[in-house]
Amino acid sequence: MAKFVNLIKLSVGTESVESLAAWQEMRRKEAPDSLPCHVTRMWPKREAEILNGGSIYWVIKGSIQARQRILNLEEVIGADGIRRCSIVLDPELIPTQATLKRPFQGWRYLKAEDAPMDLPKGRKSEDPLPNDLASALAEIGVL
Repeated sequence: MAKFVNLIKLSVGTESVESLAAWQEMRRKEAPDSLPCHVTRMWPKREAEILNGGSIYWVIKGSIQARQRILNLEEVIGADGIRRCSIVLDPELIPTQATLKRPFQGWRYLKAEDAPMDLPKGRKSEDPLPNDLASALAEIGVL
């Protein structure tokens, strides 16, 4: 049984894994340690499990497409004086098997056993299923 837990997050406005990488690269120039991060209002209660090997899985255009290892959780205080959580990420985006995911707000926990598998090294993406087939499979719980 896994001793870690992952997070899952919508990457709003992102068209592809490549556009997420480009956006993170642009934002990294603003980071003090040059590592990509995602700032969120809510601090995960399961911090120890996340930092024990967890990743953040990115939902892009309705499906999980990539993940990044979570390196640390750091406190940041916004300009409004509110405490926030900066999720510090490994710069490497690891492509995963595409898995349909309905929209949701914020981030959610994702159990290790529910996370999609990584694609083999060197493979950037998989051939997508036709939309109607993917929807039908999702409805019966196959995807």
